[in-house]
Amino acid sequence: MTPRHFLNTQDWSRPDLDALLLQAAAFKRDKLGDQLKGRSIALVFFNPSMRTRTSFELGAFQLGAHAVVLQPGKDAWPIEFDLGTVMDGDTEEHIAEVAQVLGRYVDLIGVRAFPKFVDWSIDRQDRVLESFAKYSPVPVINMETITHPCQELAHVMALQEHFGTSDLRGRKFVLTWTYHPKPLNTAVANSALTIATRMGMDVTLLCPTLEYILDERYMGWAAQNVAESGGSLAVSHDIDSAYAGADVVYAKSWGALPYFGNWAPEKPIRDRYRHFIVDEAKMARTNDGVFSHCLPLRRNVKATDAVMDSPRCIAINEAENRLHVQKAIMAALVKSQGGSRPAAVSP
Repeated sequence: MTPRHFLNTQDWSRPDLDALLLQAAAFKRDKLGDQLKGRSIALVFFNPSMRTRTSFELGAFQLGAHAVVLQPGKDAWPIEFDLGTVMDGDTEEHIAEVAQVLGRYVDLIGVRAFPKFVDWSIDRQDRVLESFAKYSPVPVINMETITHPCQELAHVMALQEHFGTSDLRGRKFVLTWTYHPKPLNTAVANSALTIATRMGMDVTLLCPTLEYILDERYMGWAAQNVAESGGSLAVSHDIDSAYAGADVVYAKSWGALPYFGNWAPEKPIRDRYRHFIVDEAKMARTNDGVFSHCLPLRRNVKATDAVMDSPRCIAINEAENRLHVQKAIMAALVKSQGGSRPAAVSP
């Protein structure tokens, strides 16, 4: 049974994920359809976006739906998420009303909300996304919060296209930390680790020190996936051995969780590992491996021009696939509702 929401791929069965990927491939062959004819989606952006907004708006349009873009605090009222709060500050309305009202207007709600980068024990609760899911009468889609499940499927789809098979088991997958001048969200790293192990690949998490290992929730999901799907999971701090024989190199920058909200002591550590950049020498150690990144990417900081411009780079294919997998997600969620709309409450 298809889950009610699309919050994490871990919530979906492997057959359901495979069905989404098959449908995404069909949408890539034939972009236009009527699966969402007469439907609508509210896209709620608490953070900036280029690929996510464009691909969701176009995807809805290509399947016959209308998308409404909202930016709380800019073109929509600021929203309160805590219960029991005396709302005499900047927030104008509570999520309990926002989600229910939007759910009366639209058939789907997409939410993009990054961590606040102050307290990981709070941010890891994913309160914005979970609150929308709690109060919304219609399906909610994670457009990136502390995970990025749409990116996961786009990445897997690009790998399946490259290798010419849906079976990625046994491929060596290196998820490598890379330098960035700012500490970034762990969302894409969490998601890459999750989906690579879900697909039965031999996954190596390459990071500078133990401090850059991901949250125990996602390390636990990865271990669970290995037990269920095969493959393996290893953590490495050694660049040469990690890259050796790799079939896939996936790069992402992220901040070390022990310094979350207190980034000053983390910066000199991060600055020492600029050499984790993905370059030609490192890629030469792979098994003619492919490189990808979720984008945006700072060239010659995270990866060199030569790596990005190489025919082995599939980042553009992955970015394109966001459009197709998100159409599959929207269509599946609407179909799972049986064509019905939430019943209105009688006055």
